[in-house]
Amino acid sequence: MSAVSLYLASRSPRRRELLNQIGVRFNVIAGDIDEVPAAKESPEIYVVRMAREKAAAGAAFVSLREMKRLPILAADTSVVMDGNILGKPVDQEGAATMLGLLSGRSHQVMTAVAVTNGERLASRLSVSRVVFNTLSEREIERYWQTGEPQDKAGAYGIQGLGAVFVRELQGSYSGVVGLPIVETVDLLNDFAVPYWQ
Repeated sequence: MSAVSLYLASRSPRRRELLNQIGVRFNVIAGDIDEVPAAKESPEIYVVRMAREKAAAGAAFVSLREMKRLPILAADTSVVMDGNILGKPVDQEGAATMLGLLSGRSHQVMTAVAVTNGERLASRLSVSRVVFNTLSEREIERYWQTGEPQDKAGAYGIQGLGAVFVRELQGSYSGVVGLPIVETVDLLNDFAVPYWQ
């Protein structure tokens, strides 16, 4: 069995699955931070800042010597409609409002990835365009009842039941899921972290 080569500062099962998919062996650590956008902060700047701060927060759990051997990776994903970030819904009404906004329109999904080894912190940004079918109130209600929208940015998961809403995708499917593979591998190469282990 190959040795662990990375720390993942994320509890997201989707990010774990995507790292496993490309053969990266990792340990999960905490990377919790305050995720409130700053005043007048653009979605692009916000999502990159979140990924970088999560990586830095994860560094609090690892010694500098250990980080040089096993860098820390973190990521953040935002669903953006008309320049506004749609977070995770707090209740059914919030989810219905978000899905109503997305219905029949295109939106952006931005995912930033950051890696640090304690001396260096680098990041990459993936921006994808997603077009939704027109959704009925009944569809939105039934989708809420599945439980899937409750912990998802923008109140949907493209990798799950929410896939039926997506008419078109331009960009990175894995980025919409939560970890853009091309940008991630670019950073892994930059920090000499192996994949396909």
